[in-house]
Amino acid sequence: MSTPEVQTAELAAAAGKQIDVLDQLIKPEVQESLTVLVENLPKLAELVTLLTKSYDFAQSIATDNVLIDDLKVGLGEFVTPVTEKVKGVAAAAIEANDRAQAETASIGLFGMLKMLKDPQVQKTLRFAQAFLNAMAERDQNKL
Repeated sequence: MSTPEVQTAELAAAAGKQIDVLDQLIKPEVQESLTVLVENLPKLAELVTLLTKSYDFAQSIATDNVLIDDLKVGLGEFVTPVTEKVKGVAAAAIEANDRAQAETASIGLFGMLKMLKDPQVQKTLRFAQAFLNAMAERDQNKL
């Protein structure tokens, strides 16, 4: 139970807060802000409605276990082939590095000419040429 002194102190504190609020409302900048706020209430209400609908939509998606499972499966179907391809390229790079480290013979001019006939070298050279041409065209379009 509160004593009359405690109740009097609580009432005085509440009155002090009300006076502080009234002092704030008297300030011209606060009155201008309130006027702008009141003028924009229709827009604010529309914005709050839109945000509420967006929140409700996001909430329904976040709690839809069927959709989440479908997304997991779809993402897995996309990522698995890419992962396998990257693993294959990494394994080939490691193997090539091991072979290059083990090989000590130098490659001469005739060895390079022979390598130029290799289909993989030709494919790589065509890619490099097409890539460089595409980059040159992009640089020309920027100018």
